Amino acid sequence: MVIPTMAEKMAEGKPPEVLFWVGCAGSFDDRAKKITKAFAKILIEAKVDFAVLGTEESCTGDPAKRAGNEFVFQMQAMTNIEVLNAYEVKKIVTTCPHCFNTLKNEYPELGGNYEVMHHTQFLKTLLEEGKISIEGGKYAGKRITFHDPCYLGRANDIYEAPRELIRKLEVELVEMKRCKSNGLCCGAGGAQMFKDAEKGEKEIFVERTEEAIETKPDFIATGCPFCNTMMTDGIKNKEQEKSIQVLDIAELVANAKDL
Repeated sequence: MVIPTMAEKMAEGKPPEVLFWVGCAGSFDDRAKKITKAFAKILIEAKVDFAVLGTEESCTGDPAKRAGNEFVFQMQAMTNIEVLNAYEVKKIVTTCPHCFNTLKNEYPELGGNYEVMHHTQFLKTLLEEGKISIEGGKYAGKRITFHDPCYLGRANDIYEAPRELIRKLEVELVEMKRCKSNGLCCGAGGAQMFKDAEKGEKEIFVERTEEAIETKPDFIATGCPFCNTMMTDGIKNKEQEKSIQVLDIAELVANAKDL
């Protein structure tokens, strides 16, 4: 699987329709790399004209901003915006809600104006346009619960796109008691991923995993690499690895299609 870079596409005089923003997790975290590959396989299958920035991509600055370092955020953002604007990027799709939210809502005031889509939105669009089909396959009849990422749901009001994709898998979608606009954070957002837990009776990821386990799912679906890490840690904490698997929606779709 060879994915072209923006530099290669522009050198050929063929600017791609879509830039796939991979993000730090999708580039460096071994678990999140699987999500990146799954989504890329779907894009190739759907014949989407896309490219990545490769080594020219830097962190969006989200963790720095959430941790309170506005200076570092603006330096990272301005560097990225210079690269994106030089390539005249119009449309960006990303598998990370943190990247999605930052590129969509915080880059415009610094001069970065793009159409930004989360991968669940983009997959839903491909489905509606007939560019991909989703069959249940190995997931048909299974119980799946979906954990709403904070920066996808409450921050950007996107709840139905991931659920529509899950329903297409011919599964039983079971909701946790706290879901959609009342969803509970996995415990990683706001740069919490990178610091030790504060004193308390229970960590948030354990609380959220317990809510997921209550639905008696075969799979916990996520739409965020941070959430995926936290829910996976929660399943390990509860010693449920053999009975419950945590998968990103891109992985569910790619696996169902045997890509």
